[in-house]
Amino acid sequence: MTAAQLPQHALMERAGLAVARLALAMAPHASRIWIPCGPGNNGGDGFEAACHLKKWGKHPVLTFAENSGNQPPAAAEARGRAVRANITITDKIPERYDLCIDAIFGIGTVRKIGAQYTAWIRQINSKIAPVLSIDTPSGLDAETGVAGPVCVKADKTLCLLSLKPGLFTADGRCYAGEVWLNSLEIPESTEVCAQMNATYRPKSRAPNTHKGTFGDVGIVGGAPGMSGAALLAARAALHGGAGRVFLASLDPNQPGLDRNQPEIMYRTFEEMDYASMAVVAGCGGGTAIREHLESILTRAAKLVLDADALNTIAKFPALQLRLQQRKPHTSVLTPHPMEAARLMDLSVAEVQAHRIDIARAMSIRFGCIVVLKGSGTVIVAPDRLPRLNTSGNARLATAGTGDVLAGLIGAYLAAEGDLFERTCEAVYWHGDAADRWSAHSNMTAKDLILAL
Repeated sequence: MTAAQLPQHALMERAGLAVARLALAMAPHASRIWIPCGPGNNGGDGFEAACHLKKWGKHPVLTFAENSGNQPPAAAEARGRAVRANITITDKIPERYDLCIDAIFGIGTVRKIGAQYTAWIRQINSKIAPVLSIDTPSGLDAETGVAGPVCVKADKTLCLLSLKPGLFTADGRCYAGEVWLNSLEIPESTEVCAQMNATYRPKSRAPNTHKGTFGDVGIVGGAPGMSGAALLAARAALHGGAGRVFLASLDPNQPGLDRNQPEIMYRTFEEMDYASMAVVAGCGGGTAIREHLESILTRAAKLVLDADALNTIAKFPALQLRLQQRKPHTSVLTPHPMEAARLMDLSVAEVQAHRIDIARAMSIRFGCIVVLKGSGTVIVAPDRLPRLNTSGNARLATAGTGDVLAGLIGAYLAAEGDLFERTCEAVYWHGDAADRWSAHSNMTAKDLILAL
C-alpha cells in the first residue's frame, strides 16, 4: 500500500508513533516534553506523538495556537485524541522541559512566520533542551534547503516516508542535525529527485598495474601571484592517484621544479598533449588563462574547468559555444555559487535558493558534469539523478581547497571508468579527508592534500 492509498489518519498514527519512539531513544530520562504544534499535519503528528508519550508515563505539554485556523481533518482528530487523553494543551511556552519536539510546520514552502510562531522558534533555539524536528526543521524549505528568517535548529530530524533533499544542501546541514528516516512501513517511492553520494570504500591497486594504468593529468593555471593554486591542484592530482602530473604554469617566472613535490613535471604549453590526458584548467588562472582556453576546449580528452576558467567562459559567448560543442560527458565544471551565478547570469542568492535545479540547468546547458560546491555539494550530469554529497565540513572553508578538489577530480578522470561516478567519488573523498582531520586544529589546503 502506498502513502496515497493509506487513510491520512492511519498515516498520522504511524508517524506519531515513530516520533515518540525516537524521542524516547533520544532522551530516555526526559519527563516533561514540550511539543509546539502548528496548524497542519505536522502539528497532527505532534499530537499523535504526545498521546503515545502520555501512555508511556511521560508528561507531554502541547503548545497550540487556537486562532491558527481550520486544521486538516486528520490533524483535528489527533488533537481530539490528545484532549481525551487529558494532555495539557496551551498557547503558552512551558517554563521548563527536558525535550522539545518541533511539530510546527514541517515540509513545504517556507511560509511567512508570524510573531507567535517566531517566539516559539526562538525559545526552541535557546537550547534549554535537545530538539527533535518532525520531517523538516520548521522554517527550512524541504526541497531547496533554504532557511527562512527564523528556523528551528534541531539536534535530530526524523524524516517520514522519504528523505528530504533540503536537509543535505544549502542551510539544511546547519539546521537539521542528525537525520533519521522512518518509512512508516510504506514501500519505497520510485519518484526520486536526488540520491545521496554514497560512502565509497578505498580501492587497492592490482599488483600488475603501472603508472600508465592511472593516466596523466595536465594542470594549466597559476598566473603571476597565484602560482600556488596550480601547485595545489597538481599536488592533489598526484596524491589522488594520477600516474603522472604535468604543469604548464601561466607565470613565466615560476621555477621549473616543485621542491616539495619533485614528481610534478613542468612543461611548456606547446609540449602539453591535451588529447591524451585529463586537463585541469583555471586554478589561479587570472586573465592569462583566456588565450589558452580555446585550444584546451578543442583538444582536451577529459577536462575539469575551475575558478578563472569558469569566470572567463562566463564572459565570452564564443567560449561557451565551444564548451557546448565538446563531446558530451567529457567535461566537469566545478563552480562555487558565485561562479555558477556568473555562468548562468543569475544572482548568488538565486543559485543558493535553488541549488539542485540550477546545477541541473547548467549541466543541460553546457552538456557537462557540474559540481556545485558548498555545504552539501551537488553533482549533476544531464542524464543522471543529482547526487548530494554528505562528506565535508567547514574546515574546507579556506583558500585553496577548491584547487585541491579540481586536481583530485582530474586524477580520478585520468583513470578509466564512468566519468560521473569518478567525479562523485572524488568529491566524496575530498570531503572525507576534511572529516577525518582533527577537530581540535585548523586545516589548510596543503594539509588537505596530505590527508588524502
